[in-house]
Amino acid sequence: MGTRLAVVTGASTGIGRQLALEFARHGFDLVACADDDALDAAVAEFEALGRQVWSVRDDLATYSGIMELADRVDALDRPVDVLVLNAGVGTGGAFAGDTSLHDQLRVVDLNVAGTVHLAKRLLPAMVERRSGRLVVVSSTVAGLPGPYQATYNASKAFVSSFAAALAEELRGTGVGVTTVLPGVTDTEFFARAGLRDTKIGSLSFKDDPARVARQTYAAVTAGRAHVVTGPFYNRLFVLAGRLLPDRLLARVHRPFSAPGSAGSPVIG
Repeated sequence: MGTRLAVVTGASTGIGRQLALEFARHGFDLVACADDDALDAAVAEFEALGRQVWSVRDDLATYSGIMELADRVDALDRPVDVLVLNAGVGTGGAFAGDTSLHDQLRVVDLNVAGTVHLAKRLLPAMVERRSGRLVVVSSTVAGLPGPYQATYNASKAFVSSFAAALAEELRGTGVGVTTVLPGVTDTEFFARAGLRDTKIGSLSFKDDPARVARQTYAAVTAGRAHVVTGPFYNRLFVLAGRLLPDRLLARVHRPFSAPGSAGSPVIG
């Protein structure tokens, strides 16, 4: 049996980079995709583990970017053992305020359309082979309406629902699905989304992306359909999102994501 292959999107930084490292440490070759210059350093780190790595620099918020990545994977003529759909972006600020439509739509294009498109391109071959694992990285905010990051939270709600539906569709096919729900994690996400001046962006107790990756790999290996990574209170957070009404959840979320809330007291 040849070396297994994992395709990881958003592999240049943060959770995606740590996920790629985790799979590489466990003997997987990699197709690592991202759209920024940090990809080169990440690929060098993966290769230092003795793995074969194919680097694909594409913007997965675009149709052409998805097609290019899928075509590159197809051209390898190797089965995809694990497909990790991690690439995502957020944007902070009032939706009806001065945030740009381009930034809001990019969240939808990458997090939602990109996830659906790439899954549609690569999953059928896995099902035909009756082997493989799809990993969809969502978030603990998937169950929470998010004032001042409305499109991001909604996009994570979409991918969580999408992954859960696929898990049921694919039951009995030999292809499993694992949905990953990290909490607040110490990555570049908050700076890129313009959330550094918010209470949630300035939290000092963010989770370690390496731990997220380790817990994700363990869940994938165990065949689990769902994993909430990080400390125990992340699971309480997810439970609250399932039990409490949306209006209350949005009101509780607001003081944490409001622009300029960093350092201010939490007021309902």
